[in-house]
Amino acid sequence: MAALTGPVLVVGTGLLGTSVALACRRAGVETLLADVSPEHLRTASGLGAGRPMTEGDRPQLVVVAVPPAHLADAIGDALLTFGADAVVTDVGSVKSAPLREVATRVDPAQLSRYVGSHPMAGSERSGPLAASDALFDGRPWAVTPHEGADPDAVTVVEDLVALCGAVPVRLDPDAHDRAVARTSHLPHLVAVLVAGRLADAPPEHLALSGQGVRDVTRIAGSDPALWQQIVSANSAAVLGVLGEMRDQLDALIGAVGEDRRPELERLLERGVTGTRAIPGKHGAPRQPTRSVFVSVPDQPGELARLFADCGEAGVNIEDVRIDHDPGRPVGLTELIVAEGRAEPLLEALESRGWTTHR
Repeated sequence: MAALTGPVLVVGTGLLGTSVALACRRAGVETLLADVSPEHLRTASGLGAGRPMTEGDRPQLVVVAVPPAHLADAIGDALLTFGADAVVTDVGSVKSAPLREVATRVDPAQLSRYVGSHPMAGSERSGPLAASDALFDGRPWAVTPHEGADPDAVTVVEDLVALCGAVPVRLDPDAHDRAVARTSHLPHLVAVLVAGRLADAPPEHLALSGQGVRDVTRIAGSDPALWQQIVSANSAAVLGVLGEMRDQLDALIGAVGEDRRPELERLLERGVTGTRAIPGKHGAPRQPTRSVFVSVPDQPGELARLFADCGEAGVNIEDVRIDHDPGRPVGLTELIVAEGRAEPLLEALESRGWTTHR
């Protein structure tokens, strides 16, 4: 079976493309770069992501990391340009539509060298300066071979996933698109609607904003032009989950408006069930956790001191959230830890002078 040894050509040096290139370089794989933006290309090269591709370079793998509207063209060009030697993948968030379009441009033998993929990692930030060689560490990365994909090409793409530190998850293209509609595209659109309700809110309402509204709306700050392309490319699957959401919203409106408390409680419990269904670290079953709240002075070094004290107590922090108190120079830090480690952590932090909240 083929194995990835390089060179790897990354087409598109934005957040994802540059992060892929940096991860390849971290693994010692020769990496080439191409981008229609000379500025992005210079920046990514300057970050150590690789060197610009030159005529005569023959990559083993081409990773297409361009905006969704240009995916099919870039994938097709790569298949036609590099002949039978190069495997082509992409990191786009929609798989079925680009595959159908590429299939109209190339013959089946050429198409066999294309294997779609999609890392489930990113940021509301964009561009090469937001990139990191650790962006994909421990994250799921969908690999979506079509029926005619060459098994050796699939192996090469899964090698890329492994050297980037991610966890491969095989799905067919249609199943992938239904999955991301539910787990990525719908959450983004719901966040957009919630954030939109804040756009014209009175200042005195916004003054009451807490961590909850920040958590729900954070991803709504992503690039609207990019998300317009993503949602449009996956419109059939997105419409399906939006229809399901509309039915649930109608039920919620009826339960609240008509004071049907048992029905409201069932809807709320359904939300709890859904949060518990999300896999835990590394895809393992979700483990019971508990929040430990600590007041942290808004001063340099205090957060680092808190984390160091948690380490000294032998407690691993599963997640962390910070809610700044608008009236005081203090942040309320929520440390999420394994349920059985919460009490020992509280005792250890209190003994070190931290103010905790049970």
